[in-house]
Amino acid sequence: MDTRPAELRLLENRGDLASGQVLCNTVGRAQLARKLAAREGTTFVHCFFFDLFQLQQARFAEDFLPPQLTFSCEADLPAGTFDLVALCFSRSGDAELARDLLQAGHERLAPAGQMAISVENAGDNWFHDQLQGLFGKITRRTYPDATVYLATRPKPQKKRKSYASEFSYRDGERVIHLRTRPGVFSHREVDNGARALMKVMSIAPAAQVLDLGCGSGVVGITAALRAPDAGVLATDSNPRAIEAAQWGAEHSGAANLTASLDCDGSTVPRGSFDLVLTNPPYYSNFRIAGVFVGIAQRSLRAGGELLVVTKTPDWYFKALETGFVEIEAIRAGNYQVVRGRRKPT
Repeated sequence: MDTRPAELRLLENRGDLASGQVLCNTVGRAQLARKLAAREGTTFVHCFFFDLFQLQQARFAEDFLPPQLTFSCEADLPAGTFDLVALCFSRSGDAELARDLLQAGHERLAPAGQMAISVENAGDNWFHDQLQGLFGKITRRTYPDATVYLATRPKPQKKRKSYASEFSYRDGERVIHLRTRPGVFSHREVDNGARALMKVMSIAPAAQVLDLGCGSGVVGITAALRAPDAGVLATDSNPRAIEAAQWGAEHSGAANLTASLDCDGSTVPRGSFDLVLTNPPYYSNFRIAGVFVGIAQRSLRAGGELLVVTKTPDWYFKALETGFVEIEAIRAGNYQVVRGRRKPT
């Protein structure tokens, strides 16, 4: 099991890291958390995730989990006071999410607690500036593939800044209220792919609808408001997306929408839906898109409809041919919405 540079470089510095109660994240499969939990003097390690799939991959990466190591996947860092907060960041991470995590981690430090940061960028200056604003004095160690920072909490931080964003979207005469946070897809705005999907979709009365990979929840909320007697289930692997969908449904009057944290369809009833709506992410070389197609095929009733928005419809034509019929692509602005009907079983 390869260890990413950010975690590897923190491990090389573990002799200088505080023990006791530890809070950390991972950019891999929790290698850092496992090693810290095995150190003498460490009493507890909590490794947090903002993606359920990543948590599952970390949990099953090895057969044995040290008893003092625990995992969680929630919208916020776990409550508590920690002697060490160790955070790893990839080079291409989200700046607002990073600021949010730095602030939240600082809040959870015990008096004189230590923060250790590793970023996969040997020439980093951005994290240096952020940490200097929080701690003042910091130690910097540079490696060919990463930069490590160590700092001790001198005093409580000033009032914490919120990076949540509330905004509205109009669907005809309906006004949909949304609230997103860093880490949610299309934070602060409605994605153009979602707009294309909503332009094409038609919600039948009393339909059962699945919004798969819901992000902010805008597609599912719109579907719920267009057909108030329909039932809408919104799922996502990111707990902040579930939080956003629930907030938007409550503040927009979509009482017929429910949301569940899900990365593999385990909370989605089989053969229960008339319509599946999805805007899969474009990274991962269609791995996630393949998972979404499989969930859609299992969850749709015979004759049920799948709508997936994309800029690369050819892959979907091939992926849908075994389980769907009447497959077509509908152009919507710069996007295409691929539609197919579930084959009878």
